[in-house]
Amino acid sequence: MKITKIETLQWKAFPRLLTVRVFTDSGLIGLGETVDKIPGAEAALHGTVAPLALGQDPLDIEGLWRFVMDNIMYHGYAGAETRALSAFEIALWDIMGKHYGAPLYHLLGGKTREEIPTYNTCLSFGALRDYQAWHEDAGALAQSLLADGISAMKIWPFDRFSERSLGQRITLVEIEAGLLPIKQIRDAVGERMEIGIECHFRWNRASMERIARALEPYNILFLEDVLPAVYPAEIKALAAKTSIPIVGSELLMTRWQYREWLERGVSQIVMTDALWNGGIGETRKIAALAETFGVPLVLHNVAGPICHAACMHLGAHIPNLYFVESCRAFYKGYFDTLTDYAPRVADGHFRLPTGPGLSLRLRDSALRRADMTREVSEGAGLAAGRRAMGDHWAVEEIR
Repeated sequence: MKITKIETLQWKAFPRLLTVRVFTDSGLIGLGETVDKIPGAEAALHGTVAPLALGQDPLDIEGLWRFVMDNIMYHGYAGAETRALSAFEIALWDIMGKHYGAPLYHLLGGKTREEIPTYNTCLSFGALRDYQAWHEDAGALAQSLLADGISAMKIWPFDRFSERSLGQRITLVEIEAGLLPIKQIRDAVGERMEIGIECHFRWNRASMERIARALEPYNILFLEDVLPAVYPAEIKALAAKTSIPIVGSELLMTRWQYREWLERGVSQIVMTDALWNGGIGETRKIAALAETFGVPLVLHNVAGPICHAACMHLGAHIPNLYFVESCRAFYKGYFDTLTDYAPRVADGHFRLPTGPGLSLRLRDSALRRADMTREVSEGAGLAAGRRAMGDHWAVEEIR
């Protein structure tokens, strides 16, 4: 089996998403996805990944991943090229599952759980206005989420105060304003709702220590991305000052960046995103690395249906899973428009997908939408049959 074509799809209605289809000469088509900073990832996919991947065997996932990574390592790997490689690699796993008629979690080695714990990131899409709701009455939103079977939620009530001081100082008045939605949740539903706080790496440690002290009486589930991941010593120092567990960081790419984070003991919980970190295989390796340090893992998931499905399979397999992030405004808002996948939560958990590969398919109607654009790379490729770069300068057309 050979890869014959790589295609990217975008819809104006869903501008954060880049959907990837990998075609084979056997007729199997694999689906992948990445999210945000789409122009760079799309250019890297067609300009760098596709010339290396066309003509290769899609079942040789590890060898093909290493071949492409070997190439992009020459110029700094942790940006658009790795996001492109991640989307492509996810599509290869989908092809393998369809080839063998097995769900992805079976290919990974089987499942360790029957259902996937989730928390809801409170964003908005279409009629579901969860982002506006937690700004207006977070207690009412918590009641709505509980009615939908969701028992953990994540909000970011302090972000808006960071702009004035560039994250260098937060006042007591701002702290009190940031606590308001948390108090509303506790007043409305008590301890029935877990609350995670996203910080979007907007503050210095002095400000985060002040925020953390104010949050401690409310039994907060976690603080996420408290500082940029380039400051691991500061993040570790903050973790030592608060009883609230620290989660970090979706900004780390590949197992090599997580290795130092884990060796230093920077955070009690790690988070990674299969759409950015190198893909499904890399996520499993990061999870295994974290497990050797006794650290649980959150799967970052604020993208589309392909990412969500991949996270369900990974979440079923990974022993040290903490949570899979999800966004009900997305999976209830547009997943069904693009795919035949419509996940639902019960008692704070998702059920496992059951079909082959990622267990979803694009709708024909999505492929006929007037707002869709398509870019295609096809042909024999420039590196068919190669499995290592060797002398980088000896292969002029691959550079």
